[in-house]
Amino acid sequence: MADAKLKKNAIIEGVIWKQLLIFFFPLLFGAFFQQMYNMADTLIVGRYLGKEALSAVGGSTGKIIDIIVYFSMGITSGASVIIAQYYGAKNYIHTQRAVHTAITFSALFGLALSIIGFILTPTILKAIATPDDILEQSIIYLKIYFFGVVPNMLYNMGASVMRAVGDSKRPLIFLIITCFINIITDILFVVVFNMGVAGAALATILSQLISAVMVLIALARSNDCYRLYINHLKIRLSLLKRMLKLGVPAGVQSLMFNLPNILIQVYINFLGTDTIAAWSTYNKIETIFWMTMASFSTAMTTFAGQNYGAGLKQRVMKSVKQCIIIAIISTIIISFSFYTFAPQIFSVFITDKTVIDIGVEIMRFLPPTFIFYIFIEILSGTLRGTGNSFKPMILAISGICVPRMLWLIWVVPKNQNLKSIIFTFPLSWVITATLFIVYFMYYSNKKGWWKKDLEKETA
Repeated sequence: MADAKLKKNAIIEGVIWKQLLIFFFPLLFGAFFQQMYNMADTLIVGRYLGKEALSAVGGSTGKIIDIIVYFSMGITSGASVIIAQYYGAKNYIHTQRAVHTAITFSALFGLALSIIGFILTPTILKAIATPDDILEQSIIYLKIYFFGVVPNMLYNMGASVMRAVGDSKRPLIFLIITCFINIITDILFVVVFNMGVAGAALATILSQLISAVMVLIALARSNDCYRLYINHLKIRLSLLKRMLKLGVPAGVQSLMFNLPNILIQVYINFLGTDTIAAWSTYNKIETIFWMTMASFSTAMTTFAGQNYGAGLKQRVMKSVKQCIIIAIISTIIISFSFYTFAPQIFSVFITDKTVIDIGVEIMRFLPPTFIFYIFIEILSGTLRGTGNSFKPMILAISGICVPRMLWLIWVVPKNQNLKSIIFTFPLSWVITATLFIVYFMYYSNKKGWWKKDLEKETA
């Protein structure tokens, strides 16, 4: 059965742009429903608990959660690349061993994050200048959130396994189910039981737990070579080393995108609760763009990984070109919609006119510059798929972290206004996109870049 399925693998055989879209849309809808966890919190908290509670859920806490989520997803991407390469190469034994190593590691890593985060929550929030009027609620929300890190890690890793072998539909189904569960429990805990921000956090982690259970059951019932067996759960150090070699740089790269955002949040905090509420709401809204680009990046990681494993170099290069064209069209549509309907979009989340006005100012400044960012995600995802994760990390540090920190340290203190603070985003996108384009052109034309070593791994 596994043989027949692998021989019909459309990712390495089908029409590229069609297969990209077939694989991409479930990823996009899945990312949308995953973001709906926090989006539901933002909408319900903003409507029923006010702007202070909204700032507590989406301000400093939101930045910390973003760091955890994106670093964890970077770690899982390492496992995804290895599994995709083995699956594309039809190496059944190592595919299965990689799956069990990945799931075991994700549970242990999630547990460590949960314990450390719970203990350090008050210290971290105070260190990034969380205002006193929202500090207590922020601590409550974040501490409860950390209880859901283990199921969140298990879901993300399990979903990464499925996507690595070309299945992006079932993770979508699981997320749709748990998204509606989250919305219902949000309303129940926040509105009916009047549990405040604690209710919003409990609704989120309950949904994450259910999604983790569903994805693990699906893997355990699979008839393919990536089937999960509970008694096979163990860490094989040789495979874990390869996963971390790819995953840690990807995780660090995500941190480079988000760590400067902590300093940005500090400056935003100095501008007051209205700006915090507007900025946190905008961050939820713009996830539509981020999840679209992340879905293209994940699609390219899987496409590059499987075709790399199958030895199809030209197919990888064609995939990159076609994916960039599709991404450009998507970005133009999103940016135009954000710019044109900014007041109406913000009015859905908050009724305070001052907050809406600030939000519209942000919405009409940043989205027109989104176009530069697409090259970073797509080229980064492609490089990771071919096993090159370290260089993208260096490029991210050079293009994202360094320029942002320099701008925030040297320029913003002399011009402490909203546009001065957020200008660091398009500045860093232009620099980083240029670095990625130049490096990818060099890398793809370099002799010997296609050499791979998938067969030397031992149990």
